[in-house]
Amino acid sequence: MLPICLGEATKIAGDILSGRKLYRFTVALGSRTATGDTEGAVVETAAVPQFDDSRLAEVLKQFQGPQTQIPPMYSALKRDGQPLYKLARAGIEVERAARDIEIFTLTALASSASDLELQVLCSKGTYVRTLAEDIAKALGTCGHVRSLRRVYVEPFGAAPMETLESIARALEAETLPVILQLMRRYNTWPPWSSMRAVPT
Repeated sequence: MLPICLGEATKIAGDILSGRKLYRFTVALGSRTATGDTEGAVVETAAVPQFDDSRLAEVLKQFQGPQTQIPPMYSALKRDGQPLYKLARAGIEVERAARDIEIFTLTALASSASDLELQVLCSKGTYVRTLAEDIAKALGTCGHVRSLRRVYVEPFGAAPMETLESIARALEAETLPVILQLMRRYNTWPPWSSMRAVPT
């Protein structure tokens, strides 16, 4: 989910960014990458010890609650005006201050000898790539994020979502997606007059 604010709604964009977020992600065990995901080169490999559901639950429980987390070098945070990811690409690593975060829930959806399927409800500022690396380390190995999906941002947990493709298809069919119909009905998006006529 990617909330998009238009018009007057941009005034609450900061509040939305501060909301809790629910992610589903896959941790590939046995290898760590420079970026913490599949985009970076592998910089470390390690054997994956055997573990059962009980051991995994025990490890995940350790990460729940308020805590501090050191942001990764491959992030948009800035140091002296320079994004950290640009420094990282230049081979420069700098010290990063730990940030306060909170993990509200962290559960296993599935697991195997090579992968973990996890779901986390976390606070603003949480880096799932760092969390994945820390979980793998707690299991006695290393890891990186293989896939990541943001399920929702509070308070839109039950809100309908549209893809860019579904919006394009709806406009081609001369209709409107549900979300845009609601915006038009309540006149929350001023530029309707500039759009081509479409039925509601």
